[in-house]
Amino acid sequence: MATGNPINSWQSNNNIVSLQIHKPTDNTVYLQYEGKKAEAEILLNKQIIDYITTYPLLTTQGKNELKQLYFSDNLNALYSFLENEQIKGKVNLIYIDPPYATQSVFQTHAQQDAYTDLLTGAAYFEFLRERLILLRELLAPTGSIYVHLDSNAVFETKMLMDEVFGAKNFRNLITRKKCNSKNYTRKSYGNISDYILFYTKTDNYTWNRPFDSWEQEKIIKEFPCVEKETNRRYKKVPIHAPGIRNGETGGEWRGMLPPKGKHWQYTPEKLDELDKKGEIYWSPTGNPRRKVYFDNSNGIPVQDIWTAYLDAYNQNVKVTGYPTEKNLSLLQRIIETSTNKNDLVLDCFCGSGTTLVAADLLSRNWIGVDSSQNAIDTIIQRLKEELIYDFSLHQT
Repeated sequence: MATGNPINSWQSNNNIVSLQIHKPTDNTVYLQYEGKKAEAEILLNKQIIDYITTYPLLTTQGKNELKQLYFSDNLNALYSFLENEQIKGKVNLIYIDPPYATQSVFQTHAQQDAYTDLLTGAAYFEFLRERLILLRELLAPTGSIYVHLDSNAVFETKMLMDEVFGAKNFRNLITRKKCNSKNYTRKSYGNISDYILFYTKTDNYTWNRPFDSWEQEKIIKEFPCVEKETNRRYKKVPIHAPGIRNGETGGEWRGMLPPKGKHWQYTPEKLDELDKKGEIYWSPTGNPRRKVYFDNSNGIPVQDIWTAYLDAYNQNVKVTGYPTEKNLSLLQRIIETSTNKNDLVLDCFCGSGTTLVAADLLSRNWIGVDSSQNAIDTIIQRLKEELIYDFSLHQT
């Protein structure tokens, strides 16, 4: 579909053939399946809690510090967190990498069972929905949630998350390149991507815009001009934008009107100020453009396709032997973007512990939950090696 200037109403008098469509008050499209519980039933179903299994295996607490690891069914743990005033409504970031409905049992490199991924269909989506509802209640108003999935379940899960968090709080469907190209023998395109659904609790969420670093070749291509007086590298960009405005930005500047259907990006007063500072380029034909200098750039704004975070077995990064270990740099990017120092990060499918390590290295608090003994053993070993934790001081 071609891009254009979107508006909210048809302005032409030309006749068009159209359908009169009834617009419901609730635009959410719901995923229906057998066994789907009412949300109130899920929130009130606290009698299933087994508090014996929701004591932290590891806990460190001090001023502005909360770091806990639970060996537990995560549904039990999430219910117990709802009773904890330190956690309920105070989680700033949730990242989860749940089962993908692959009907598989995953093993470590040592051929030990790590976890099962046998649920499919209605049972799988209700399993996930129950946890998403509880996770929403744990999120702070400024919090975010990232759910990592593959093509088996991501599209249905988006419908669930629209329902649980509100479609208006959907921010991105991030596509991640997970491995290098494959030589497929079956008749399909090579499967080298998975997906991360990014939602927030509200419109007022923590956001530290991420940037990639510039490479020299890219700098020269994107900023081809060099200012003789200062030797600063810059590019020329239009000073108008799509859309008609009736105020100052829609009027004349230097005897010129903005192009038809557009408006000035700045008021005439601001444009005069930019011109006075030498930041307006005038073409030989008198066409003004703004100079954007490279040295004012923070980097290349990150987009929603991520190619630099391959899984551990596909590049030279930490390998624990756990079958679904995620890239540490991937988690660091997410945590840096959606939290600040001392914020609380929760991963209730924490597997090899990458989220916990990334959070700790970035001076964030964290809570991890997993029901796999192999995962817990992997995390404990990893925390000892990478973060120098002394578990004899912290076990309860």
